[in-house]
Amino acid sequence: MDATITSAAVVALAETGDKTQILSMVLAGRWRRPGPILLGILVATLANHLPAALVGVEIASAFSPEIFRRVTAASFLVMAVWILIPDRLDADDDRPPRGGVFVATVLAFFLAEMGDKTQLATVALGSRFGDVAGVTAGTTIGMMLANVPAVLLGGALMRRLDGRHVRPLTAAVFVGLAVATLV
Repeated sequence: MDATITSAAVVALAETGDKTQILSMVLAGRWRRPGPILLGILVATLANHLPAALVGVEIASAFSPEIFRRVTAASFLVMAVWILIPDRLDADDDRPPRGGVFVATVLAFFLAEMGDKTQLATVALGSRFGDVAGVTAGTTIGMMLANVPAVLLGGALMRRLDGRHVRPLTAAVFVGLAVATLV
């Protein structure tokens, strides 16, 4: 349960103001079809975070416990710094591909999440907890917690979020995770 709750909190915070959350708002604004967009985000997140958690668990088993602990702590510190760098989103074509809004959302969200800080956080959380199911469930819940309001509230939410305040808080969470890992 600790892996799930921690993973959900970390990803929900890390996703706030992230390019994939902005993408959620853009998709909602373009197509105004929250059902297929939310389902697409869920499918893309599971397809992205399950392998990331598996990689994290495998990485953990490859190192001695002491080296692993230090590498994991260092990865959380790198994430804390990376979180402080604002994301930018490139404009896309307004038309969804032939598969419709759901397919467009899955593809766009999956590709945007590749190498993203929440995917890398999922790898680090998988290595920290060694619980693929708990981490995947938690990161997926965190992703949905951040993106459901983004889709449902669209542009109105975008105007109210101020990354200058959210990013330092999220960075502090990652620093806390690094310290907890070392202790």
